[in-house]
Amino acid sequence: MTTVGLGLLLGGGIGSIQGCNGDTPGGPLGDLAEQCGLDINCEAGGVLEGNASVSGIASIDSFFGAVIDVNAKIGEVEGTIRTELDAIAVSVGLEPGAAGAEIRGAIEARISGAVSGGLSIQAEPARCEASVEVVASAAAECDASVDPGSVSFACEGSCEVEAGVAVDCGAEAELRCTAQAPSVECSGMCTGTCSASGGVACEGTCKGGCEGTCSVENADGTCNGRCEGGACTGSCELDVAASCEGNCEGTCDYVAPEGGCEATAQARCEAQAGGSVECSAGCEGSAEPPSVSAECEASVEAKASASVQCTPPSLAITWEWSAELQGDLDAQAEFRGWINGFRGHFAAILAARAQADLLVEAGQGLVDAAGVAVMDAATDLQGEASLKASIGAACAIQELPIAGQVIGDAVGRLQGSVSAAVEVSAAVGG
Repeated sequence: MTTVGLGLLLGGGIGSIQGCNGDTPGGPLGDLAEQCGLDINCEAGGVLEGNASVSGIASIDSFFGAVIDVNAKIGEVEGTIRTELDAIAVSVGLEPGAAGAEIRGAIEARISGAVSGGLSIQAEPARCEASVEVVASAAAECDASVDPGSVSFACEGSCEVEAGVAVDCGAEAELRCTAQAPSVECSGMCTGTCSASGGVACEGTCKGGCEGTCSVENADGTCNGRCEGGACTGSCELDVAASCEGNCEGTCDYVAPEGGCEATAQARCEAQAGGSVECSAGCEGSAEPPSVSAECEASVEAKASASVQCTPPSLAITWEWSAELQGDLDAQAEFRGWINGFRGHFAAILAARAQADLLVEAGQGLVDAAGVAVMDAATDLQGEASLKASIGAACAIQELPIAGQVIGDAVGRLQGSVSAAVEVSAAVGG
């Protein structure tokens, strides 16, 4: 709405509009607005100035706050992706700022000159967790009917619970434990080193003896790669979680036995496929925020997405040497060094892509809300008896298209960054 439109609002309906907060005005509305300290020309700024207090109406301004938060988070994730892409680009002889397709070509050339058949990459999903405190606060700030002290939500993933106590995860989830130990028998999935006196089936990198075929051998004939068709009689290094028939030196993840997890373990309720678990702590996975009013839904979901932190996943990378590098120990050592650096950058990109997926969805939800739910709420509030609410709603209506454009542009930029990151994944078959 323009200043002229606000003037018409002030000039008409004198008999129906009440004072600042509902009291009967004693003079012309323009004078009253000035006396009340109301920003009738919407001069305080909005999203572009980093100001969420556009209307003075909590359910409306929460939307602008969500736009600012998501826009900032998108910028952060964009920066992370670009930083990691630049690091990979430099490692393959390119300049920072190289396009995704250029980086892909250089990676493929680097790999094809050193290995036969490409890389084999095993990657666990990035662990992404939303802040329960942010979700509860966002819901309560936007919707006065929400009690932040009793907020819980459905988690389609895993939810932290207290270890050492009886826990009921419900029919759609199971209780799992994660134990840290120097050496334990692991009945579940091990991350670290798996070993046994008689050898073990190794789903990671076999260091030492291999009774089968080893994909990468050291100069002395010992194994330093995948051990296929026989037991690994050395130590099996598991960069990603895998079964371990021997002793697990590292982290063991297993289904809780009767009585629950040990007090020293970490415990969580993990939803089964298609299910969810009611969660009031950190949710790793997709979280359904608490029920709020229509104009608050996109804002709360967006703030939840902006609060998410994603941890880079563990990666296991294996390969077989090309004929050119067989016996060339210096070249093999150089390639291993490059792989170690690439592993860290690629893991960070996978985590950033997981965050980007959440932010793109949140941003699109905000764009939709700007044109429908929040606009409808602001339009309804324009007819409020309170002069403060009427002017605030008018300022919000004026700002909504700007907010929608800002978040739409940010989502477009982020999708461009993700497309460049996808090129890197394609180069290694990820």
